[in-house]
Amino acid sequence: MKKIQLCCFLLIAAAVVFLSCNKTIIGRTDNIPALTPSNIDLNAGTWKTVLLGRPDTFPVNAPTPINSSAYVAEINEIKGLQQNITNDQKNIINYWSAGSVLRWNEIMRELVAKYNVAPFQNSDGSYPIPNANNPFAYPEFPFANPPYAARAYAYVSAAQYDALVAAWYYKKLYNRQAPYVADSTIKVLVPKTVLPSYPSADAVVGGVTAELMKLLFPAEIAFIQQKLEEEEESRILSGANVRSDIDAGEALGRQVADVFIARAKTDHAGAAVGNPQIWSDLAANTTAQGQIAWVSLEFPKRPPMLPLFGNVTPFLFDHQTVIALRPGPPPSTYSDSFHEENEASYAQIKHPTREQNRIVQYWADGIGTYTPPGHWNAIAAEDFIKQNYSEVRWARNMALLNMALMDAGIECWNTKYYYFNPRPTQMIPQVKTLTGIPNFPSYISGHSTFSESAATILDYLIPPNATKYEDMSAQAALSRFISGIHTKLDCDKGLEVGRNVGTFAVQRAMTDGAD
Repeated sequence: MKKIQLCCFLLIAAAVVFLSCNKTIIGRTDNIPALTPSNIDLNAGTWKTVLLGRPDTFPVNAPTPINSSAYVAEINEIKGLQQNITNDQKNIINYWSAGSVLRWNEIMRELVAKYNVAPFQNSDGSYPIPNANNPFAYPEFPFANPPYAARAYAYVSAAQYDALVAAWYYKKLYNRQAPYVADSTIKVLVPKTVLPSYPSADAVVGGVTAELMKLLFPAEIAFIQQKLEEEEESRILSGANVRSDIDAGEALGRQVADVFIARAKTDHAGAAVGNPQIWSDLAANTTAQGQIAWVSLEFPKRPPMLPLFGNVTPFLFDHQTVIALRPGPPPSTYSDSFHEENEASYAQIKHPTREQNRIVQYWADGIGTYTPPGHWNAIAAEDFIKQNYSEVRWARNMALLNMALMDAGIECWNTKYYYFNPRPTQMIPQVKTLTGIPNFPSYISGHSTFSESAATILDYLIPPNATKYEDMSAQAALSRFISGIHTKLDCDKGLEVGRNVGTFAVQRAMTDGAD
């Protein structure tokens, strides 16, 4: 009988993962035109960076003159490679020509979905914890849950932005023309631009991204390196860059990555999982305050997800602001108002409509998906494509979005584990959710907090779409209430906190020199 139950579990789990993984297709843009910016943002080398003190923090040597023998040899390399170019290589050129920031963001989302898998319990009922020092052991590192994913997106996007600001500084400083300008006989397989080619923007993005992604997804180093080499080779094959453009760009990107890696190693994320004593104390402290403590409803009970993530260092503000932004407490777990909140959640899920089920599934973003932060990355990417941004503006806008999402996750998790509030499913066992039950406390809603932080900064970046983003955020929050996962108060407060976090991103955008 146990074998039958296990088989059924595995079949159901496989189906859930398959359906969830299909969600990662949202936002894929395999067949779009090459990036043709309406503004090359030539002065972006003066924009305010995130961590770099100055755009020239890392020196980039002046390029060799275009009339030198070394440069002529690089031009000849392009011509030689183009003589035997294959259709597969042309397809790769077309793929990467859509934009380096876009493509690496899509790759990130795919890796998040691949590693967003909760470990299965040990034979003794305990749960193994992924180990960054042994990423190939079960369970593979990382477990890319929503907080981990939000942080990963933020570090990569912010580093890409700083690296490109530095690249733009040197592009304007050295003003080396593209190889197809230096030699008109070169075949040009991507749109021409007046933007200087040294250092290569694609190589800068590839270099900085590869280094950070190797830290975040250490079991994927070979895959990441393959993608980097593929991208860089495509730029030479296309006639857009010579080898020295690529080498200078990648070296600059890797140096910028080191700055962000140093921060990542000291931002307290490594301690976010906590330990059995901390997990026990959270429940004991809540009970001592006369409240009902949240408990995992899984069997056997799974440890709470990243209970100390609320202590991670934010990008947009300091930890004192995290405390200041934390909302007031929910009603007492023994109060009539708390009982009414949970009863309203129970009443809502008794007779779900087809449309409500659709909304719940669209925003579920559970196991095997790119998570709620990834969902908002996909939404943003689809709209950014239509804006014809330069690579540096793509990076700036993605950095603003993802710093807001990461800091929203920090604020949300800080609130969740400060109050350790039970979910409707715990208070009313008859509540059967329309999707899974998250393994962390209820107050406040993560989906709501993530979504409104994203909507707030996107409202600023693309004002004509503001109504659309606010409607989507409201729907994402609603999905958690109508699914039976949250009370309406959880969602309303999440939207409020998310808006407050997103406002910090807007304030940064207004003063970074890009507008």
